[in-house]
Amino acid sequence: MPDPVPLATVKQLLANEAAQRTLPREAQLALQHAEAFTRLTPDQTAKLLEELRTLPFVDAALAVKIADILPQYPEEVRLLFAKERVFLEEAQLTRLLEIVAQHK
Repeated sequence: MPDPVPLATVKQLLANEAAQRTLPREAQLALQHAEAFTRLTPDQTAKLLEELRTLPFVDAALAVKIADILPQYPEEVRLLFAKERVFLEEAQLTRLLEIVAQHK
């Protein structure tokens, strides 16, 4: 399975490609979506991902979801972990939210 790609990287890749040529409609829509919802630069996202990956309960795919969404509240984090077979303790949840808050 290929590594997940953060939305900030998708935005950068599509913007670079759009500067070179006319994008197909689907790619234009993806670029519009990325522009509307990306809040961090690719460098900021990479730093956040690196820090999130130090947490033992966060895998690569979940780290990308967290970096794309930038949750602010415990309920948002719990929703992201709903499909995982991980129960987050309050201290883990707090640490994760602290890391995200540092990178906003």
